[in-house]
Amino acid sequence: MDFDVLIIGGGAAGLSCALVIGSGMGKSFTENRKAGIILHQKSSHLQSALLQNVFGIVPGTKGMDVLNNGAKHLADIYPKMQQISKEKVKEVTEINGGYRVITNKNEYTAEIVVVAVGYTSPFRINGLEEYLIPHKKAKIEKNRVQLKNEDHLVRPGLYVAGTLAGWRSQYAIASGSGAAVATDILTVWNNGEHTKVHDKLS
Repeated sequence: MDFDVLIIGGGAAGLSCALVIGSGMGKSFTENRKAGIILHQKSSHLQSALLQNVFGIVPGTKGMDVLNNGAKHLADIYPKMQQISKEKVKEVTEINGGYRVITNKNEYTAEIVVVAVGYTSPFRINGLEEYLIPHKKAKIEKNRVQLKNEDHLVRPGLYVAGTLAGWRSQYAIASGSGAAVATDILTVWNNGEHTKVHDKLS
């Protein structure tokens, strides 16, 4: 496999997931693990967001700045999380032992895939149609979609995070969803021992 985990989506959920997994890449149970994120950001609702009501973020911060700074933060502090930019995911298919992710430029294989793109319809990633349902927490007239999941898990090795997991389109909610998926993956890697990553002042 090219990756042990590959995250699709560079918005709030995807970047939060990547940051938490990246922060765990120094643990003994992640030794020799390969992690990556496809920074599929152009359709993120953060592109046009103005953040006023998010704890820890200066009011008036532009969503576009959060996206750009998030990718830089990830690259600077957690370089083991490989960033793939300027590629758009076209298809996700199950293969023996994991998944194949096909973009407009390349193909990748991963044991675990996290889909963290938006909830806009029509949904443009082939191979996941059987899991698509109307979004349970969005106005019907908006025609939003989500992937069927139980606690973010669509099927073994396939996770969904953020609005596509059925959460409301709120920055803090999407970020928390991505972080939750990350700790679930770290827990799997840690032989089922519940895992989270905290940094502390010395």
